[in-house]
Amino acid sequence: MLMASMSDSETTNRGSMWELDQNLDQPMDEEASQLKNMYREKKFSSILLLRLAFQSLGVVFGDLGTSPLYVFYNIFPHGVDEDEDVIGALSLIIYTLTLIPLMKYVFVVLRANDNGQGGTFALYSLLCRHAKVSTIPNQHKTDEELTTYSRQTYEENSLAAKVKKWLEGHAYKKNCLLILVLIGTCTAIGDGILTPAISVLSAAGGIRVQNQNMSTDVVVIVAVIILIGLFCMQHYGTDKVGWLFAPLVLLWFILIGSVGLVNIHKYNSSVLKAYNPVYTFRYFRRGKSEIWTSLGGVMLSITGTEALYADLCHFPVLAIQIAFTLVVFPCLLLAYTGQAAYIIDHKDHVVDAFYRSIPEAIYWPAFIIATLAAVVASQATISATYSIIKQALALGCFPRVNVVHTSKKFLGQIYIPDINWVLMILCIAVTAGFKNQSQIGNAYGTAVVIVMLVTTFLMIPVMLLVWKSHWILVVIFLVLSLTVELPYFTACINKVDQGGWVPLVIAITFFVIMYVWHFCTVKRYEFEMHSKVSMAWILGLGPSLGLVRVPGIGFVYTELASGVPHIFSHFITNLPAIHSVVVFVCVKYLPVYTVPAEERFIMKRIGPKNYHMFRCVARYGYKDIHKKDDNFEKMLLDRLLIFVRLESMMDGYSDSEDFTIMEQKAERSSRSLQLIEKAGGNTLSSIGDLSYSSQDSIVPAKSPLTGNSLTRYSSQTFGDELEFLNRCKDAGVVHILGNTVVQARRDSGFVKKVAVNYVYAFLRKLCRENSVIFNVPHESLLNVGQIYYI
Repeated sequence: MLMASMSDSETTNRGSMWELDQNLDQPMDEEASQLKNMYREKKFSSILLLRLAFQSLGVVFGDLGTSPLYVFYNIFPHGVDEDEDVIGALSLIIYTLTLIPLMKYVFVVLRANDNGQGGTFALYSLLCRHAKVSTIPNQHKTDEELTTYSRQTYEENSLAAKVKKWLEGHAYKKNCLLILVLIGTCTAIGDGILTPAISVLSAAGGIRVQNQNMSTDVVVIVAVIILIGLFCMQHYGTDKVGWLFAPLVLLWFILIGSVGLVNIHKYNSSVLKAYNPVYTFRYFRRGKSEIWTSLGGVMLSITGTEALYADLCHFPVLAIQIAFTLVVFPCLLLAYTGQAAYIIDHKDHVVDAFYRSIPEAIYWPAFIIATLAAVVASQATISATYSIIKQALALGCFPRVNVVHTSKKFLGQIYIPDINWVLMILCIAVTAGFKNQSQIGNAYGTAVVIVMLVTTFLMIPVMLLVWKSHWILVVIFLVLSLTVELPYFTACINKVDQGGWVPLVIAITFFVIMYVWHFCTVKRYEFEMHSKVSMAWILGLGPSLGLVRVPGIGFVYTELASGVPHIFSHFITNLPAIHSVVVFVCVKYLPVYTVPAEERFIMKRIGPKNYHMFRCVARYGYKDIHKKDDNFEKMLLDRLLIFVRLESMMDGYSDSEDFTIMEQKAERSSRSLQLIEKAGGNTLSSIGDLSYSSQDSIVPAKSPLTGNSLTRYSSQTFGDELEFLNRCKDAGVVHILGNTVVQARRDSGFVKKVAVNYVYAFLRKLCRENSVIFNVPHESLLNVGQIYYI
């Protein structure tokens, strides 16, 4: 009977403490809802749309527009035998351009944007908002209150609801989705290395056309010099020279379109029959072994299509659609048709058909424009690579690197110094190592087709969950896309030994870096979740927290949006003193492109006023960055003072008919205190069963701000509390950060030990500390070290 009685008592206390903890540390739903404001959808006039369409030429279409420099050489690296081969290859180019860039991307995939953001991670963020597929479970309902957090609701038995349930069913499905996203991302990074190499090398090859005795090494040296200059100028940002891009690229399209039209009329107008799709089938029916391998060269005609989607950022979809259909698409068709007409009459000039087909009177101006256009194309892919790295970093898939904001006007224009020099070295190595367009083209085609396949597979759940499309439409999209992309994929894979291995090696290297970093990041978060301390236990220690409360404000950084982080208990166990004001700061990245500044911080009070404990959640999107001129400490202090002021105003408001939010909070606080009294003397011991034993609590020590002093502050007015906070701020601010060292357990496998103990440890040494990212003064920093074994 006695044992049963003790069991009932223990159950009662545990229940009381659990309810107490739930009331003390509730989600910040109300605080988030107060911040929410509504954005109106931007509407563009016709004139503005045309202007944006013109500007998009310089940012979006540079890579796609420079493809005529090298396509035919990569299709026929060993020369041309018959006219039918040229016409068949041209027909294949025409309908590849029509099906992939025009129909698939411009009119379908571009619609799958995340508030104007495109690319693999944008698709992933859309899926993370519509289904719980994120591998880091740090999302709360409060996040859904953001104006940029758009999502759909589903009927119970709908196809979308079933797909959502299937994706959320098992952890391995979430991991498979993440792996697919990382494959596309890593291959796109390889794209950013190969685009400058092949574009600049192809453009620089023009200096050799007028002097056939010139060595190939001279062309390579010129290309390397241009590449070095290109990467050395990245820190200025595209905003400084971007005003040149649109007119230059427009001039380039006019040039290649006009030259193509002249060549059709001058050399062989019979190439126009390539617009008949019958010649595409005839091309395959010829049965030559070179036909299938030439598909890798045809694939290069649509390079830059994925960059078109990734660089969507600052332009509405309609503006890009106008620019592509009215300028880019017809000029590209004319350029390829004109080159084909020239090649039919000059079969021995296929190696440098582009430059040889240019009229001699405008040759050198055309060479200069081509070189500048290649630089613009390279700039677009390099900038896209920076954005990809930034998105991966925000989603916990890449080590922390220095991200520099280069434009006051555009959020997406960034520069990453470390990545810039890595790209430059790899790009120069590829250019100098291969020395010819053919092998670089094989590598480039492999990278492009893999990214396209990843986009195709990610579009399936997006169409089902986000668009709620009928399954028949999804099947049609999938079949048409794979019908075109799979043959190109097999053709490119067959050239792995001829240069196609380069993007695979680059992708595998970055994939290992990203996956190992993400794996250890998830494990660290799980460690924080499992080792967090009950808030009821902390508040059960009394207003002094069982410690010496020294003057000052302590910002305790944590990855948790609720509960007390393990580093805090570890800190006070080893150093039994804490600041008069304690603020738990959680910095989290959400699957949205940006968090409006007025919605960035959520602040709430923890426990009664005389405890002087607060929680602040700072939310960022994957496009948001911490600028050098941002004083994070000042923003936190300002937010704290604003919160106290607003709380005082709400406490002073009363209405007999309205039960306000702050009155609900007061009721919860009163209820929490009643639960503490109800638990009585068993409070600490029963809470200790949940987290720590009662012996772990530290004996309260006397200090100027403990005991009666803190009790006195409990009845202070707003002015008194504001004065108290200002005195604490003047006394000093300390930032307490956890320095968690992750190591593999002794019984772990060889691969895991290498990944965690060596790869992750090496990346940790290279990456930037959180204190540097938040611009925390070195003299105000306090690191709390701990080791976690996985």
